[in-house]
Amino acid sequence: MDAQITTSPARIQARQTLQRLWQPGCDFLGTDVAILGGAMSWVSERHLVSAISNAGGFGVIACGAMTPERLSEEIAATKALTTKPFGVNLITMHPDLDKLVSVCLEHAVGHVVLAGGVPTGATIRQVRDGGARVVGFAPALALGKRLVKMGIEALVIEGSEAGGHIGPVSLTVLAQEILPHLQSVPVFVAGGLARGDAILGYLEQGASGAQLGTLFAASSESIAHERFKKAFVRASARDAVTSVQLDERFPVIPVRGLNNAGSRRFLAHQAETLKKFQNEELTREDAQLEIEHFWAGALRRAVIEGDVEEGSVMAGQSVGLVKAVRPVAEILHDLVEQAVDALVARDTRMAQPSLQGNLG
Repeated sequence: MDAQITTSPARIQARQTLQRLWQPGCDFLGTDVAILGGAMSWVSERHLVSAISNAGGFGVIACGAMTPERLSEEIAATKALTTKPFGVNLITMHPDLDKLVSVCLEHAVGHVVLAGGVPTGATIRQVRDGGARVVGFAPALALGKRLVKMGIEALVIEGSEAGGHIGPVSLTVLAQEILPHLQSVPVFVAGGLARGDAILGYLEQGASGAQLGTLFAASSESIAHERFKKAFVRASARDAVTSVQLDERFPVIPVRGLNNAGSRRFLAHQAETLKKFQNEELTREDAQLEIEHFWAGALRRAVIEGDVEEGSVMAGQSVGLVKAVRPVAEILHDLVEQAVDALVARDTRMAQPSLQGNLG
C-alpha cells in the first residue's frame, strides 16, 4: 500500500513540483534537498554535519570560537565521515577570521557562511577568489541588497522564532519584506521551521530552501547530552523565550532558549549588578562585563554536560514540535513527505467543483 501511495501519479507530480520549487537551492548547495542544518555551537560538529549531508541535506560546521587549528581538525574529521557537500559557518567578529577562511579554502570547503555581523568586501572576495561559495545573513531587505552587491551569493533570512542569537523580526514578516524583492540569489528561510508544509509555503513565496536547527539538535546523531534532548521533547513552544534586559544602559544580546533556573537567576544577577552600579560599587564597564560573563560556558554545560537547569538550553520556538529523538534521515524524509502531502491535498481541493457550481 505504501509503495502504491508513494508512486501514485498525484504524488509523483507533487514531488516534481517540490523539486522545481527548491531546485535553485539544491543547485547552489549541490544537494538532493534544499535544507541546511543551522550552525549551532557544540552541536553542529562532525557527526551531525556529516549525518545531514549523507541524508541528502547540507550540514554546516559551527566554527564559533574555534582556533584555525581546531577548525582544520573538525573539517578533516567531517570529510572522513562524508563525501557529500557541507559548509562552515564563521563568525565575522572572530579575531582570526582571515586565517579561518584560509583553513576552509585549504580543505576545499565548498561553501562558507559568514554570520554574526556584516562581512567586509575583502572577506567576501577572499572566499570567492579561493573557489568557495559565500553565504550571508540578511535581517532586512536593504542589507540583503547591499550584501548581494558586495558579492554574497546566497542569503539566509532568519526570524526571531529561531533559537540562539536572534533578531527582532519574525520570519513571517521578513519573508514578505524580502522574498518578493530579492530574487537574484538563492534565499533560504530560517526560524521556527519544523514541518515540510510550512517550508513549502515559503518556497512558493520565492524562497530557494530552508535552514533548520532545533529539530536536528534533538536528532539521534546529535552529540548533545540526552538530558538536553529530553528537555526539547518535553518543551512547548512558549518555553523557548528570549533573554530579558532589565536596563537599557546595560544591553543584553537577545538569545532564545528554554526557560530554566539559569535564565531566572540571570534576571536576579542583572538586578544585583545594577544595584552595585547605582551604589558606585562597580563602574559601568565592570557592571557590563559582569552581566556579559554570566553565561560564559553555559551553552557547553547544557549541551555537553547535560546541565539543563543552570546551563543555556538554546532552542527555537519550533521546539514544541519536537516529539521524539529521531535519526536525521528520518527527519529529512518526513519534511519532504509533508511538503508532498500538502501539494497533493491542495491539488485535490483545486480539482473539486465549487459549492456554487454544485448548486447551479
